[in-house]
Amino acid sequence: MKDTATAPAEAPGSALKPDLSNWDPENPATWDSKLAWRTLSVSTFTMILAFATWYLVSAIAPRLGDIGFDLTDQQLYWLVAIPGLAGGLIRFVFMFLPPILGTRKLVALSAFVLLLPMVGWTLVVRDTSTPYWVLLALAFSAGVGGGSFSGLMASTSYFFPKRLSGTALGLQAGIGNFGIGVVQLLVPWVVGFGLFGTAVLTPQSSADGDLVWLHNGGLVLIPWVLFAGILAIVVLRRVPVTANFRQQLSIFRLKHTWIMTAIYLMSFGAFSGLAAQTGLIIRDVFGGFEDAPNPLAWAWIGPLLGAAVRAACGPLCDRWGGAIFTFIGGAGMTLGTLITLLFLSPSSVDAFWGFLTGMMVIFFFSGFANAGTFKQMPMIFPKLQAGGAIGWTASVGAFGPFLVGIALSAISPTVFFIVCAAWCAFCTGLAWWYYARPGAEKPS
Repeated sequence: MKDTATAPAEAPGSALKPDLSNWDPENPATWDSKLAWRTLSVSTFTMILAFATWYLVSAIAPRLGDIGFDLTDQQLYWLVAIPGLAGGLIRFVFMFLPPILGTRKLVALSAFVLLLPMVGWTLVVRDTSTPYWVLLALAFSAGVGGGSFSGLMASTSYFFPKRLSGTALGLQAGIGNFGIGVVQLLVPWVVGFGLFGTAVLTPQSSADGDLVWLHNGGLVLIPWVLFAGILAIVVLRRVPVTANFRQQLSIFRLKHTWIMTAIYLMSFGAFSGLAAQTGLIIRDVFGGFEDAPNPLAWAWIGPLLGAAVRAACGPLCDRWGGAIFTFIGGAGMTLGTLITLLFLSPSSVDAFWGFLTGMMVIFFFSGFANAGTFKQMPMIFPKLQAGGAIGWTASVGAFGPFLVGIALSAISPTVFFIVCAAWCAFCTGLAWWYYARPGAEKPS
């Protein structure tokens, strides 16, 4: 009688060569899941620090006037906006680095370059005679924290099969985004006391005569950045995904690269821009009232909420697809901008609660859209192009803090939110037509 028994399936990772030369996440026999999750953990830790560095200026800027810096409102808006401009520009560099440098070198580099803005801001806040152009230069250097995102996310996409891409990229981006809220929550706390026994860095005095250790905002993160860089060198490895500059440029011939770029500019662009500028908006709209809300006490909540939702939605996108989450996120963000619009010409400080509600709706649904887009791209594009598409869209989305900051320095918050509502509605329509509706061109 003929033996019809089938051979047992190969054990996970059993055929993977020691040098990873046959790495293929879609084949369980040539995929090391432990290495993949270890890579995700280290790169996500690095991304938290990178986002914290990117938003360091937004946490420090509202306190500069307290310690003697003479800056106008417009100068402050520009100061907070410049890291967004830098982040977007630097992402155009980092998006090409994953297949060129490999993961180990890329993550280590992403960590160590954060030392420049951290050390710089630690020193300059101690001298109120520092020229404004120096502050702008250091604000630009903080953009390296946002720039590394394109490299870190694209690199991680090489380590996971498509079935887990939503979970992996959603967790990395979502938890990484926590760096925004962490620095905005941490800085107001650590500036209230001496840190690490640095006697040479004596405190500054505020206008009220209180002691302020504003230099702690940058100083507190330096040991963690050093740890992240060393950790990357020790435990990470490179997988054999390589591409030259010309090969990666092929994404720009694809229609869906541009559609996803527009959608991501809506989701992450609005999230990152409002995360940077919420404190200044609160100060400008409600600062003239008695018992006005403290901007620093509220600015960190939205970014943490959006980051948490983004991380939580990653596994859900793997189950139900990313397109529907992108569509729901866009619709919710449109609603949130319309709610916020109703409270931008307040007659009393009580309108703050309506304003805050609208902002929280925007941040909440941005988490849906951000998670959805990063599940979609590995499904829409081939493996090599997916990394480039992720890097490119992330690069454009990183201009959010700059675009929002410049817009708010030139037009009123009311006009800005009208434009924002129209853009969110337009991009939500794109998500529905091309990806989410029955019979869509690229269901994802």
